[in-house]
Amino acid sequence: MISIVNRLFSAVSQSRFAAIALLLVFSCAASEAGAAKSSAMAEARIDNTVRTETLATPRNMTFPPLKFQLPKSERVQLKNGMVVYLLQDRELPIVNLTSYLNVGSLYEPDAKVGLAALTGATLRSGGTLKTAPEKLDRELEFMASSIESGMNADNASVSFSTLSKNLDRTLTLFAEVVREPAFDPARFDLAKSHAIEGIRRQNDDPKAVAGRELSRAIYAGHPLGRIPTVATVNAITRDDLIAFHKRYFYPANMIVAVSGDFDRAELLKKLETLFGDWPNQTAPFPVIPKPGEEMTPAVLHVQKEVNQSVIRMGHLGIDKNNPDLYAIKVMDYILGGGFTSRLTQEIRSNQGLAYNVDAYFDPGRRFKGTFIAETETKVESTARTIRLLESIITGMTTAEVSEAELQLAKESIINSFIFAFERSSAVVAQQARLEFYGYPKGYLENYRDNIARVTRADVLRVAKQYLRPDVMKLVVVGDEKKFDQPLSVFGKVQEIKLNNK
Repeated sequence: MISIVNRLFSAVSQSRFAAIALLLVFSCAASEAGAAKSSAMAEARIDNTVRTETLATPRNMTFPPLKFQLPKSERVQLKNGMVVYLLQDRELPIVNLTSYLNVGSLYEPDAKVGLAALTGATLRSGGTLKTAPEKLDRELEFMASSIESGMNADNASVSFSTLSKNLDRTLTLFAEVVREPAFDPARFDLAKSHAIEGIRRQNDDPKAVAGRELSRAIYAGHPLGRIPTVATVNAITRDDLIAFHKRYFYPANMIVAVSGDFDRAELLKKLETLFGDWPNQTAPFPVIPKPGEEMTPAVLHVQKEVNQSVIRMGHLGIDKNNPDLYAIKVMDYILGGGFTSRLTQEIRSNQGLAYNVDAYFDPGRRFKGTFIAETETKVESTARTIRLLESIITGMTTAEVSEAELQLAKESIINSFIFAFERSSAVVAQQARLEFYGYPKGYLENYRDNIARVTRADVLRVAKQYLRPDVMKLVVVGDEKKFDQPLSVFGKVQEIKLNNK
């Protein structure tokens, strides 16, 4: 599929090239005539050329507003309940497919945290009941195809990319991976060893440590706040993976997105053949409680002898269904969303305390997400930077933003929207994900208009309602011996001891 963005801008580019060509013509004509005419006429001609160039300068050129039509894909539901989104694209002889299943680490038992990640990792690498792992690797490599699998907190995904001529065989292997994974014992042991090694090295990166500890503090007592340990991973068996897969992998729990060079009728027929006799699960889904709504402040310190302190602060945020989502997105941009944000302008540009600083609400898809402000600064300016972060965040709640800030934020968000649809695979996957997570109908179609309607009063209102600087969890990873002030000036400090288990 020719890039949608390229199509949108082609007319604009042609207009610009035409204007430049006209400038060159005028310039050449003026130069040739100047050698033959009097100085008075030359001066008049120069004045006229200046006026012409002023009119033609890119700063003065105007263009009609871009008209962006949201690409559409076709939705089909198979007889067994599986939903398929289709978007044909004949530009290249390639087919991409991504499937989403409603399962993740939310549903693993406390004693076996890490089960979902191991299942996702071994689903593809462990081969299938019909194709051994080594044979699967060789065959995919020979066809220049790939099949990948993974699992996070709230979804599992299995995807493939293949040349059109190899679609039939790759689709067959994909169905085997999804329906009949073998979880080869040797590959399972290898994945388990990698997971344990990852836990043993999880404290190497100060940024990862800060992010992990902030998440644990915000979601304390909830599955979203759990992290795997050596003990929980060691408790996982191959039989656990088999049972986890059997419980959550079934057609009515799966949405598929396909894009590329394929024949619609043949593809649907093949999907019906491969998945038509796959039985659905009848057991009810486990009930996962909502995160606790009560928010209290905390100061958490991780002692680490590093040159920079890693600072993270935040609290429980919003979910995707919040009616103030669009005003919050505009507020995010003004507060910490780029080089023009208040945090960047003050902490980076004016004070020179950090290279990167931002703040944002991450809307949760099944539960409330988080608000997070983050930066890194030299150890000797730790407390000073924390105070600036807190004061700028608080400042959002005390007065309306300027009209210039508001317009820049809205234009930036609206203008960047179209770049999410450059590739057909991204278009169809995004539309499948909207249904998968239960977004309201018209979410994408109305997105730009909803952003455009946000006012200065809206930004102030949501800042006052959703920004809670008084109850933020503060996490600092750094060397307390070099701090400009002790962290106790921000509240009672809880020391977090790192270990590799």
